[in-house]
Amino acid sequence: MTSDNTTTTPAPTSTSTSNLRAVVAGSFGNVMENYDNLVYAYTAATLGKLFFPASDGLAGTLYTFAVFAVGFLMRPLGAITFGHIGDKFGRRIALVVSVLMMGAATTLIGLLPTYESIGVLAPLLLVVLRMVQGFSVAGEWAGSAAFLVEYAPQRRRGFFGSFNQVSTAAGFLLASGVVALNSTVFTEQQVTEWAWRLPFLLSALTAVAALWLRYGLAETPAFTEEQAKGETATSPLREGLRTQFAGIARGFGFTMLWTVAYFFFLTYLPTWLTDVAGVDAGVARVSNLVGLVTLTLCIAAFGALSDRIGRKPLLIAAAAGFLVLSWPVMALIQNGGVFGVYAGQIVIAVILAMFSGPGPAALSELFPTKLRYSTMSIGYNFAVMAFGGTAPFVATGLVQLTGSGMATALLPIVSAAVTLAVVAGMKESAHRRLH
Repeated sequence: MTSDNTTTTPAPTSTSTSNLRAVVAGSFGNVMENYDNLVYAYTAATLGKLFFPASDGLAGTLYTFAVFAVGFLMRPLGAITFGHIGDKFGRRIALVVSVLMMGAATTLIGLLPTYESIGVLAPLLLVVLRMVQGFSVAGEWAGSAAFLVEYAPQRRRGFFGSFNQVSTAAGFLLASGVVALNSTVFTEQQVTEWAWRLPFLLSALTAVAALWLRYGLAETPAFTEEQAKGETATSPLREGLRTQFAGIARGFGFTMLWTVAYFFFLTYLPTWLTDVAGVDAGVARVSNLVGLVTLTLCIAAFGALSDRIGRKPLLIAAAAGFLVLSWPVMALIQNGGVFGVYAGQIVIAVILAMFSGPGPAALSELFPTKLRYSTMSIGYNFAVMAFGGTAPFVATGLVQLTGSGMATALLPIVSAAVTLAVVAGMKESAHRRLH
């Protein structure tokens, strides 16, 4: 990695109270944005019937996941826009704007008329709102990661940064739990007629809470120091591409497995279990919740462990785990009965936690403070656009093309091979100062 910024940024000297508030504020907005993003995926089967009624069941789901993927096409634009704001004007303002946009878009999805009411305009409006969601969430992840890592004491960046992923998993968990509760409390007919809207409308409340937490929060010590020295970038995108291109490329490859694993195993798998493996919908949903709880509980422990033993050992072990175990775990889930469904998802959750714990800190440490938001956001979001948002769509297409549910295991296997090679070539950064 090359850099024209050779000054090191000292560890923050803020109090434990301000650190705690920073962790809560940096994390809660991420919970909310991931909840908003994933509620759509978890209601894909219902949305397919309401917005693409002319299609059969699997084709309707395919179209719905295609609209899900459309939102990811906006991620590069969102990454560039919010990265510019975050590196030039501060992390806090970028994070406030992203929360407002996401909350508004998700709430409006909950208010949309269906195809039966307004015809083809319904799916078109759905596409537009998914694009707004994709644009806004692109600014959240990198901003949250940078915010948490820059607030962290020097020897606890892995632990602090891990709450970026704890909150991501919590957003998945909240979305899965709310959708599961919705389908339990209401009948299938009620969900189809009106109750499908409730998980989307809940976003209005979470957006207000996230805004309240973030609005009065101070800027990170690292960015404040850059401002005081007059070293904030005037054109973060141009300078980042010129001086940090190698780091951006590494960030892209680093994120490939990460995003495929999240959106394949945590988003697509419940649909695969019911539509392909023939698993009872209740078992599929509850087992997904068990996996998400396991993931959420394990991430911070691996983040803290990376502060002691380094980022690379955990990242390499996790990538190798996905490479070797994805196929047998999918076979266990498909053929092992109810036990196999639960056991397979717990195994995947632990491996994913091993990567997700040190992941935010490792990615943040690739870049200098004055360009961190932009460069990390570009590498991360381009990978999410290319591989994460398309994972459910590609997996559904593979099932249709091959007639085999096991063909979908190729997605995490191939992505694991790429990310393993990238991580193996990275330098250990756990015990170096931010620069």
